[in-house]
Amino acid sequence: MEQNQTISQTLTATPRTAGLALRLALAELKRRHIDPARLLSQAGVPAAALADRLGISVISQINFLELVSRATKDDWIGLTLARDFDLRELSMLYYAAASSYQLGDAVKRLERYARLGNEALMVRLSKGKLFSVSISYTGVPRHLDRHQMEFLTFAFVRLCRELVGRRIAPVSVKFAHHRSGELVEIQRLFGCLPEFGASVDEVCFDGEVFDMPLINADPFLNELMVRNCEEAIAQRPSNVSPFRTLVENTIAPLLPHADAQAKTVARQLGLSERTFARRLAMEGLSFGEILDDFRREQAERYLEDQRLPVSKIAWLLGFQQPSSFSHAWRRWTGKNPSEFRKARAHALAN
Repeated sequence: MEQNQTISQTLTATPRTAGLALRLALAELKRRHIDPARLLSQAGVPAAALADRLGISVISQINFLELVSRATKDDWIGLTLARDFDLRELSMLYYAAASSYQLGDAVKRLERYARLGNEALMVRLSKGKLFSVSISYTGVPRHLDRHQMEFLTFAFVRLCRELVGRRIAPVSVKFAHHRSGELVEIQRLFGCLPEFGASVDEVCFDGEVFDMPLINADPFLNELMVRNCEEAIAQRPSNVSPFRTLVENTIAPLLPHADAQAKTVARQLGLSERTFARRLAMEGLSFGEILDDFRREQAERYLEDQRLPVSKIAWLLGFQQPSSFSHAWRRWTGKNPSEFRKARAHALAN
């Protein structure tokens, strides 16, 4: 099943984005003398959308970053793009944050206004001994993405550092997706070793960071920017997630623990098993169908990473034995995993 076909089946509404990561990726392609036309077409980005603010679907941006990663042979393209861009490209969101009094105030602005630049974004702040910021998607299947989330997370860390004028380091950084390979450079960028395959996407700082004063605090500018942001957000639709996407995003962190069961998902969604089944039935869905489709889509993505052994892929997908995964893959595709890998590697090489 092609990725775009799966997406069109799972989403009833498509969140849009201003496309900052996509535009930075276009600049990177230009720098490397790579024609972006074919990649834009494959990602489903019409030329007209590039000139329209919030005219690009979030899914298309996610797909485009994955294609750019392959074209440039940069498996960390999101971090590459987030490393050096001018943070003022975040537009009014930057100024609303930068003109705040303390870092905690700035993050509260991000929490409220993040979807001005990306309608799928949900930012949540919590303050205790640690100052924690979680980033999640609504209306977009989280499991399809690596690069956009890494871009957003490191851009957030860079923003915090710039606003306080110090290279503060998080206590922890967590990503819901899985990664393999060398992480030394990633640890250097963040100042801590990120955890992959976590239950959330989250950045945590020491609690004292919350009260750090900002070097460009400006109450008059802040009042103006908050007013502008409030006017802008009032005109935006609420980013409510389609139910299937919500279920998939709940399934994802449960799979490696072999706990992706209907009763567990229902409990995490705050529903009884009966209500959960009824909600699925109302949309013509079943939990088994969603789980099977989700596993297949994830399996294809994992198999493209030649470094991941089949035994680990089986574990990531919640299969008790590699043989169980192989049987499932043959049922889905008519091939065993190694045959698929060879065919995909050959196709990418050509």
